[in-house]
Amino acid sequence: MGLLMAKTVVANPGLVHKKSIWLTIWQSKYIYLMLLPLFVWLAVFCYAPMYGILMAFKNFKARLGILGSPWCGMDHFVRIFQTPDAVRAIRNTIIISFGRLVFEFPMGILLALMLTEMPGKRVKKAYQTIYTFPHFLSWIIVAGIINNFLSSNGAVNVWLKSLGITPINFLANTGSFRAVLYVTSDWKEMGWAAIIFMAAIAGIDPSLYEAATVDGASRLQQIWHVTLPGILTTICVMLILQVGNMMNAGFDQVFNMYNDVVKQVSNILDTYIYNITFLATPNYGFSTAVGLFKSVINFIMLIVANGVVYRLSGQKMFQ
Repeated sequence: MGLLMAKTVVANPGLVHKKSIWLTIWQSKYIYLMLLPLFVWLAVFCYAPMYGILMAFKNFKARLGILGSPWCGMDHFVRIFQTPDAVRAIRNTIIISFGRLVFEFPMGILLALMLTEMPGKRVKKAYQTIYTFPHFLSWIIVAGIINNFLSSNGAVNVWLKSLGITPINFLANTGSFRAVLYVTSDWKEMGWAAIIFMAAIAGIDPSLYEAATVDGASRLQQIWHVTLPGILTTICVMLILQVGNMMNAGFDQVFNMYNDVVKQVSNILDTYIYNITFLATPNYGFSTAVGLFKSVINFIMLIVANGVVYRLSGQKMFQ
C-alpha cells in the first residue's frame, strides 16, 4: 500500500503541492476568515465597478444602459488624440509628473537623512512632527493658505511692494505656477514620505556604522557607503510606485490651486475628465475612455519601471 502511494506521489508531484496549499489554508483558516471582509470590500468596490469600463467602447445612452448601448469600438480612444484639449492635458500630466519625480521624490530621502543625523531624540521628534503635520491638512485648506501668501494681494507681494519690487502673481503666472505646485507639495508631503525612509534607515545594522567609523569614514562617507545602500531596496520600490503613478499628477492639489489663466499649463488628465464630465455636456463613453487610457499607461509605466530598475540595481518590486 505504501509503495502504491509513493508511486502515486511520484506520478503526480502536483498533487502533494495542491494538498499542502489547501492544508496550509485550512491550518490558517482563522487568519483567512479575518481577511474575508477585505476580500468582500475589494470585490464590491474595486472589481465590480470595472464592469463600467465597457462604456469606453460604447456610445453610452442612459436610457439603454451599459449593455444596451451600441458599440463604437476604439472611436473614443481615437478622439483623445484628435482633441487639442485632451492632447494638452496629456502633455501637462507628463511634464508635471516628471517634475514631481525630479523635485519631490528625492526630498523625502534628504529629509530622512537629515532627521536621522540630528543629535538628540527630543529635537528629532519635534522636527519630525513639524514636517509631518502638513500631510494631514486637506488641499482645500492648503490652497487657501497659499492663496493668502502668493496671490496678487498676498503677504509675499505686499512685502515685495514694500521693497519697491514689482509684485508677481504666482498663482496666475504660467511661468511660476508649476514651481508653486512642486514647492507646496514638498512642504505638505515630504515629512510623510520621510517616515518610510527613516524606518528603513532604522533597520540598518549599527555594526556597519561602527566598522565605517573604525575605518575613518566621515559622516558623509557613511551616508554614501552605508545608509544609502542600506535603503536602496526601499528607494527602488518607492521609485517604481512613483513612476507607475505618472499619469496621476495630483488632482486634489491642481484642482484647488489652478485657474483659467494658468489652465494651459496646469490642466491635467484628471481635471480634464472632471471638466468634460461635470462642467460640459457629458459624454460618459469618452470620459471613461480617457480614464481607461490613463490607467493602462500607468500600468505599462509600472512594468517598465520595474524592469529598468531591476536591470540597473538588481532590485525589483515583483517577479
